[in-house]
Amino acid sequence: GFDVIYFPPIHPIGHTNRKGRNNSIACEPGDPGVPWAIGSEAGGHKAVEPSLGTLADFHWLQKEVRKRGMEIALDFAINCSPDHPYVKEHPEWFYKRPDGTIKYAENPPKKYEDIYPLNFRCENWRELWAEMKSIVLFWAEHGVRIFRVDNPHTKPVAFWEYLITGVREKYPDTIFLSEAFTRPKMMKALAKAGFNQSYTYFTWRNTKHELTEYFTELTQTEMSEYFRPNLWPNTPDILPPVLQDGGRPAFMTRVLMAATLSPLYGIYSGYELCENKALPGREEYLDSEKYQFKERDWNAPGNIKDWIARLNKIRKENRALQLYMNLRFYHAENDAILFYGKMTPARDNIILIAVNLDPFRKQHSFVDVPIEEFGQMETDTYQVHDLLNGARYTWRGRQNYVELDPEIQPAHIFLVRR
Repeated sequence: GFDVIYFPPIHPIGHTNRKGRNNSIACEPGDPGVPWAIGSEAGGHKAVEPSLGTLADFHWLQKEVRKRGMEIALDFAINCSPDHPYVKEHPEWFYKRPDGTIKYAENPPKKYEDIYPLNFRCENWRELWAEMKSIVLFWAEHGVRIFRVDNPHTKPVAFWEYLITGVREKYPDTIFLSEAFTRPKMMKALAKAGFNQSYTYFTWRNTKHELTEYFTELTQTEMSEYFRPNLWPNTPDILPPVLQDGGRPAFMTRVLMAATLSPLYGIYSGYELCENKALPGREEYLDSEKYQFKERDWNAPGNIKDWIARLNKIRKENRALQLYMNLRFYHAENDAILFYGKMTPARDNIILIAVNLDPFRKQHSFVDVPIEEFGQMETDTYQVHDLLNGARYTWRGRQNYVELDPEIQPAHIFLVRR
């Protein structure tokens, strides 16, 4: 049911200081390296990694994807391996050490010996900025209209205003997704600079209070005028504690909330299988496919493919879930139950959602239905149809009861029928 396939960088991967499995500095024969370490003798950001194929193969893939009603999103990562053509052609674009050698990237305590960051305030910054814009224009000319931008907060906001404006002059339908987990002020500035969509703190918002407060800010304050959240329960870089500890029920509830709190959401490969093995003490995947090839059994026991497919079907069939600023939270007596809803302005599509935030125990609660918002009286009865399992219940008035077992079904998505 997804309509966008997001690829990590598809460009040639460098050889110098190539990383091995789990970010090891020891690279074994056959290790593919990190796709974000871009550039080799095969080219840079305007080339395709030879082991993946050619530009002609990419065009073929685009056609096949579009036949299925989907689009390809590319990762725009402004990283260069030591083997990138820019290193020889434009050494002045990079940061230098006192001895004149080029500095590799660091984000303490992490070190990225296989990546050289570009200096966007170098003496020849205009030339550098123009070249970066030309990369996006190159792929736009080859049919790409969605770019997930890697770490945009580490580049000047003025650069993004320049690049996005320049690209949209020629391709006004281009979508830019900001992958910035940083200070709120910077995330807001990037959205105002032209990014259509933004990553969020949803990944770390777990309690009823945290979720309610955060999404009320996103949808009911001035942020709603310029900031469009794209919700990800996991990413290639982040395996949050709630998924590490909560198992299959947590995977089910987190993707359900991502799919219903915002019209925009995504999952990282392997989510369908509830993969949750982490590096000890870290929010990172053990044996991450950032560093190695992975083969998966997509029909492995415990998978939640059908659950995700059902969510996507529900999203497509219910206009209320395709809107953004119509999100409202309602009272539930139990703090382990999150109760919220979405309605169309005409009230011809009314969705109510109850989620058990406790992945370990059955929870129940009385919930307050906003009957006045869809023209019901306290004495009126109405039907709620659970779109997840087909069950139908007759409710009366404002206060009604829900009970959710995480091992059976940790949430309800109710369609209200009057």
